[in-house]
Amino acid sequence: MTLLLRLLAVGFLLCSTATLTAQSPAPSWTQWGGPTGDFMVPSTGLANSWPAAGPRRLWTRALGEGHSAILAEGGRLYTQYRPLIAKGRSQEEVVIALDAATGKTIWEHRYPSPTAGVNYTEGAGPHSTGLIAGNRLFIAGSRREFMALDKNSGKVLWSHDFMKEYGAPEIDRGMANSPIMFNNLVLIPIGGKGQALGAFNPETGALVWKAGNVEYSPATPMIIDVDGQKQVVLFGGDRIAGYDPANGRELWSHAHRTDWGLNISSPVWTPSDHALVFSSAYGTGSRAIELRQAAGKTSVTERWNVNRVRVHIGTIIRIGDTAYMSSGDFGPAFLTAMNTKNGAIAWQDRAFARAQLLYADNKLILLDEDGTLAIANVSPQGLKVLSRATILENRAWTPPTLVGRTIYVRDRKTIAAYDLGS
Repeated sequence: MTLLLRLLAVGFLLCSTATLTAQSPAPSWTQWGGPTGDFMVPSTGLANSWPAAGPRRLWTRALGEGHSAILAEGGRLYTQYRPLIAKGRSQEEVVIALDAATGKTIWEHRYPSPTAGVNYTEGAGPHSTGLIAGNRLFIAGSRREFMALDKNSGKVLWSHDFMKEYGAPEIDRGMANSPIMFNNLVLIPIGGKGQALGAFNPETGALVWKAGNVEYSPATPMIIDVDGQKQVVLFGGDRIAGYDPANGRELWSHAHRTDWGLNISSPVWTPSDHALVFSSAYGTGSRAIELRQAAGKTSVTERWNVNRVRVHIGTIIRIGDTAYMSSGDFGPAFLTAMNTKNGAIAWQDRAFARAQLLYADNKLILLDEDGTLAIANVSPQGLKVLSRATILENRAWTPPTLVGRTIYVRDRKTIAAYDLGS
């Protein structure tokens, strides 16, 4: 090959690489549920097995109480915690930005969060997960605080106190809902009559609309598309309902009451079969409803409901016509495969404690409350565990965050990063 041809070839490869890089932004995790809000992650190249000690740990450090999931963007991590103190509980909550490569603190923002009147017997808040949009980080505190911070510095840009400003009732165990984005609105439950859900201007914090009378529950809202119509679904304590995210108009609702209004897990929407599947502990179980829309009107048809499958705090992963979940109230939790067409249980497995699930690279990634991390193959025929290791020592209720081949995990005292690559 002549020198000229070699130079042209090198130039072509450099241009191709630059174009690929421009079209393939670095992976991130900027909201509850990850890139698509359903804990289905586009990572590849994950290992099929680990050494007996588990995957390679990149770093670990002390953090504190709370169940907020970990956001990741641009080489930084963001989460919330309550500091650990020698006696009793701290009366503050903290928003923190960390270096993703080392775990070192970049900035912190602290705000008062008294524990009086809040039931933290099952672990103290903060419970909510933040939202990154542009240069802003939106977070919710345990006592219905809602604020926007500059994600680069931690400076508070605006804030609301839903109890003081809107008369929202105090939450027994602390606010757990996470904010979500729709077009140029930030949506989050406010709480109370006529304000089950609120929409805020992300730049100024101004209230754009509030609506809805469903009872409060800890579940995070979600955006779905029903036959071309965008809807925000709110899983309330007494029912599940859909609203127009542009103005708050209620489009439909369906009864699903649980004891104490504790609907916690996120529903799963599959537009190909118009099915919304959701599940609760506290005596109610699981349901599937069919949503169809024409001329701005949504019809709701219940397909099935079963009481035997009860997701408490965990995530639900749907693959084809099967949903995988950790089912159990306060006793044993069974990893369960359920047919989404009829609610029939395909199988149950007691290999793990109550768990949070992700799905990536054709593998189920599981973190149970005892701190066991595992990868497995799942199908309607059964579970095949490929590798497992105990990586956390304290109660772990927070879903892990997978960015590329790095998984970030936390329990009630520590946060850590592990390499899951092959």
